[in-house]
Amino acid sequence: MTDALTQAEIAALQSPLSNECRVLYLLGLRVGANSATTSSSPIDYKQLLSLLNGDNKETSFQRGRQINSLLKQLEQVGLVAIPVNLDLEHTINGQTLLLPLMSAPASDFEQLHQRHSAMSASWQPNKALFEEMASLLGIIDKTYDDNDIGEFIAYWLGRPSSVFSEFQWTQKFANNIKRKRLAAGFGSTPTKMVGTQQVKVAAGIEADDNARKLVEKYASSKKS
Repeated sequence: MTDALTQAEIAALQSPLSNECRVLYLLGLRVGANSATTSSSPIDYKQLLSLLNGDNKETSFQRGRQINSLLKQLEQVGLVAIPVNLDLEHTINGQTLLLPLMSAPASDFEQLHQRHSAMSASWQPNKALFEEMASLLGIIDKTYDDNDIGEFIAYWLGRPSSVFSEFQWTQKFANNIKRKRLAAGFGSTPTKMVGTQQVKVAAGIEADDNARKLVEKYASSKKS
């Protein structure tokens, strides 16, 4: 392992996780990861399946989707972040993931790893951390509103047994925003596609564009 585990990693690994998840993270993802970028080595399903099965004569793990299922559990506790261009519903063989907790957190975020709580009706994401996580996940449109927060709170209030650190709650919120950015449309708000993401169009720009079209239409009708 290139670097010693951070306190944030240790805390996350001690949360309710299967031992297979711990093996996958420590020996499959963490080894060879880039501490500067927090990028894992490219995913190699064959190597990871062999690692998880060990010398067990009964090969419990046989498919890449089983690896993806473990990765979802690691994502839930914040050990893994899935870049915006990847989807765990499909193969990610040869792709790299992000291991955000392997980088010692800035002092501003240190305390966010120490406080654990269930979701509350007054919860708010940590703005500075959200900005950092959004950049890490490749989110282009980093804006969010009370409706985004309200939906997130409502979902997790229905799961009172879920207890996470303040860091993990904000990370989950960033992941939720990522999924919404990948979904089609923002209701009646004008949007445009940037890569695979729907991004809101600034009202002023849209108005100027509409005005330009009206002027062009008027000018052409005058000529005729």
